[in-house]
Amino acid sequence: MKNKLVILFLGCAFLSYAQKKEAKKTVKIKPRSEFVSELMSKMTVDEKIGQLNLPTSGDITTGQANSSNVAKNIEEGKVGGLFNIKSVQKIKEVQKIAVEKSRLKIPLLFGMDVIHGYETTFPIPLGLSCIWDMKAIERSAQIAAQEASADGINWTFSPMVDISRDPRWGRVSEGSGEDPFLGSQIAKAMVNGYQQHDLSKNNTILSCVKHFALYGAPEAGRDYNTVDMSRIRMYNDYFPPYKAAVDAGVGSVMASFNEIDGIPATGNKWLMTDVLRKEWGFKGFVVTDFTGIPEMIEHGMGDLQTVSALALNAGVEMDMVGEGFLTTLKKSLTENKVSMEQLDNAVRLILEAKYDLGLFEDPYKYCDEKRAKTEVFTASHRAEARKIASQSLVLLKNENQLLPLKKSGTIAVIGPLADAKENMPGTWSVATNMKTAISLLAGIKDVAGKSTNVLYAKGSNLDYDATFEEKATMFGKTLHRDNRTKEELLAEALKVANQSDVIVAAIGESAEMSGESSSRTNLEIPQAQKDLLQALLKTGKPVVVVLFDGRPLVIKEENETVPAILNVWFAGSEAGHAIADILFGDENPSGKLTATFPRSVGQVPIYYNQKNTGRPLVNKEGKFEKFRSNFIDERNEPLFAFGYGLSYTAFDYSNLKISSDKMNFTGKLNVTVDVTNTGNYDGKEVVQLYIRDLVGSVTRPVRELKGFQKIDLKKGEKRTVNFEISVEDLKFYNSDLKFIAEPGQFDVFVGTDSNAEKKVSFELIN
Repeated sequence: MKNKLVILFLGCAFLSYAQKKEAKKTVKIKPRSEFVSELMSKMTVDEKIGQLNLPTSGDITTGQANSSNVAKNIEEGKVGGLFNIKSVQKIKEVQKIAVEKSRLKIPLLFGMDVIHGYETTFPIPLGLSCIWDMKAIERSAQIAAQEASADGINWTFSPMVDISRDPRWGRVSEGSGEDPFLGSQIAKAMVNGYQQHDLSKNNTILSCVKHFALYGAPEAGRDYNTVDMSRIRMYNDYFPPYKAAVDAGVGSVMASFNEIDGIPATGNKWLMTDVLRKEWGFKGFVVTDFTGIPEMIEHGMGDLQTVSALALNAGVEMDMVGEGFLTTLKKSLTENKVSMEQLDNAVRLILEAKYDLGLFEDPYKYCDEKRAKTEVFTASHRAEARKIASQSLVLLKNENQLLPLKKSGTIAVIGPLADAKENMPGTWSVATNMKTAISLLAGIKDVAGKSTNVLYAKGSNLDYDATFEEKATMFGKTLHRDNRTKEELLAEALKVANQSDVIVAAIGESAEMSGESSSRTNLEIPQAQKDLLQALLKTGKPVVVVLFDGRPLVIKEENETVPAILNVWFAGSEAGHAIADILFGDENPSGKLTATFPRSVGQVPIYYNQKNTGRPLVNKEGKFEKFRSNFIDERNEPLFAFGYGLSYTAFDYSNLKISSDKMNFTGKLNVTVDVTNTGNYDGKEVVQLYIRDLVGSVTRPVRELKGFQKIDLKKGEKRTVNFEISVEDLKFYNSDLKFIAEPGQFDVFVGTDSNAEKKVSFELIN
């Protein structure tokens, strides 16, 4: 960066954009530390505090930026960045205020929740995780960064890496499921996709890992609720994906809403300083979540001045919307409740991020209108989104090979989510143009071709309760509620069904039934849709359920009665095409679950890498045993296990071998298995390796994912898959929170999901 030519720096006042080209020919930018130090030496206390302020864009629109309240604060040096402002034109207009009208001409950060794509939208993160292909996941983030940066955005509040084992929590849709090992790989892939190891490029953006920490484990699955867990569980199960993002070089971290050890994360010094900075070596800045600082007042931590000081002293650098820093820090400085050293450190970290993004060199770096017109929602990006989306879909059941469907005859597409393009991008798709999304009905018609007769009926509304449907279809995700009676809707559906050869039932959740503040106590499909499905089954026609959801649902009844179930999450802009590609066999399903599907809501929290009790249920039939750890009204095991997912073809595992039955602390072992495609289709399989530590100084899970490979096999092809095991794969945090491996016996399982039965064993020796 230091060798690049840049804007002339005169008393920290930057030349106008029109003069910049000439200045670039003669002047070099100073090294980051020196540059930032000189700039800070010219800043007043008010200007320093201003850099810590992150308001939402509020009432700024093109043509009125100069008259908005936010613009006035920018001109006075009271804003460090903005979020929720979209388009190059608007961003350029606001940036011009910062770099031409404020005293020190410091450019702004522009953030947005670019969660699973920008205008080209990919599957919701939970769906994306089911691909188990890190290159594809990284590519989705790279495309998102390219589009967002082309449209003026330089900072995304993603990835969300919160581990969650409770599908009642709506934000399970935004994460990568229940497993810390897989979650860590995805965290790295997403950070690398956004940042590409080089923030100086104009097609990369600053990543922000969230929500630090433990946000995915709220009591009762209720959003924003209390989280309480032991530190050994934090370190072993919940911290790893955050640390993986830090290790990958993530530029910023967002604090979570919940408390940890009785102190809200936003004001928790142990979390933000001791763990994040001292233990993990994080060098970027920490931002609060939306109004995270003033919300500590409701937690019972004090008034606004008190909680603002608490946050700064804890190690939080930027205040999103709360304005606690802006309105109280100066007073806290005079009262010695915060130090100038702490304030300077926060300001430095934010200015360094702007330097790394190249904003001091060119404040309008992300304001190229040509890029906005040619790099956003392109045909090539949509084609990649379609391919990636098809890999996220999970085939849960396919009795008598009902799928794939033939591109002939008559297909009835029925259900409230069949013609619902606004719902296809899913929750947290803030930059998406809902009008351009592809519905299931449209996708089926496009892919099936002219030889297929496609009929449609809505069949039912999302729910009998109109008020509930209104809550579940916010932010433009309307399902266009039909005011006919349920009898009229059903009669139309049955008329269409009886004319068909096969029925595709598009049912499940609407997009906003999951996501932030969308916790549920009932994880079943709404009764209106259950009634519709049962009526369709009574026609005697074969039924394929296309299940839309943002979380694992309880579909025990549907699994018992429906011959084929394809879980499609919310697959993004190209959802309709991607689903149809799978339904008709143009693509072979390869998605594998990253979150366990319970048989009953009473089983949750439920996850595969549980620990044994002293009285485990030992019979494999799931029969009730008194004085064993089980339920009197339900089996212990889930409906669908972690890692589960069917294909149109079949894979046979054989010849599992381990290179030695002993390994020392510096050695390595190789585990090999032969995988053969024994079916009639080419296909992809995710080969999964799990390890069980049989005896430890602390109790260990029944098995843990420690390796996976996604392989592509032609029909009849066999491949030997190799996994390498080292001592790093055997380490865990003990009761002293030391990351160690202990000598002893280990079992290794390899197979198609977390219930893999093929096993080899070895001993770790000193």
